[in-house]
Amino acid sequence: MKANNNISPELLDNSKDFSDKYFTRFKLRTAPAPLQLNDDIAKDYLFPTLYGDVSCAIGIFLCDFAAAKALLPHPDMVPVKMPGGRAIVTFSCYEYKKVLGVAPYNEIAMTIPIQVSPTFNPPLLPLLMEKKFPKFGYHVFHMPVTSLENQIRGRKIWGLPKVVDDIDIQVENATSTTIATDAKGNEYFRLSVPTSGTAQTFDVQSNLYSVLNDQLLTSQTCFNGTFNVNKTMNRLWNNKVEDNKEALELGNGKYADKLKNLKIDPVPFQTRYTPSMNACFDLPK
Repeated sequence: MKANNNISPELLDNSKDFSDKYFTRFKLRTAPAPLQLNDDIAKDYLFPTLYGDVSCAIGIFLCDFAAAKALLPHPDMVPVKMPGGRAIVTFSCYEYKKVLGVAPYNEIAMTIPIQVSPTFNPPLLPLLMEKKFPKFGYHVFHMPVTSLENQIRGRKIWGLPKVVDDIDIQVENATSTTIATDAKGNEYFRLSVPTSGTAQTFDVQSNLYSVLNDQLLTSQTCFNGTFNVNKTMNRLWNNKVEDNKEALELGNGKYADKLKNLKIDPVPFQTRYTPSMNACFDLPK
């Protein structure tokens, strides 16, 4: 999908697209004030933002702990530890086909699993036992999106580091491939995720931590769907890269350089894929 720099003056009238029982969990309301998108347009969005019929391809990779920590914008944020001086970086690639009040768009959330001011930060456990670690969550350090409107929303409401890029998502030969190209034409990110795997249903509610005007914010993000999952647990101790096993390719440009600094293992620790799920994202607490 090409970058869309146009902003419609009206909210999209599509509430009928969110009749699935999942969405009845959430009580919709407006923000304290409409969001000023530019000099002429302000919109009174409903929250949480609802997303329906979302395709999602996720790659979970090991990376360098110190480099991951250096990307975090608040001193209370600490990456979840992994063995061998490593942390985790997660790439979640979305086709938002239905968004409440908003035109469809593509997005990539590049996140680091973290804890906030942890008294105990054991390797791996916060990921496996999320409910027992209430300060666990995710920080987005880079977020390409194909919509200028949603870049403005993300930056002004949550402090998310959104940039407007082209994001192409294609499914072919049982593989979902996501390519991000920056405004200068640099193809800087390519993720390939198998669409097959072991079916696993997720019904998840997590914290997303961000910083806006030097204030640490917590927002609730939720999703529900059945994913095809592939796990490569031996990446914890095996760093050899076999032919045709690399799922992540980094190209050129400043965003590629930022990702390369993380020293990411190109073979994923885990992948997940679903052609359709439901999700929502709420205002900061």
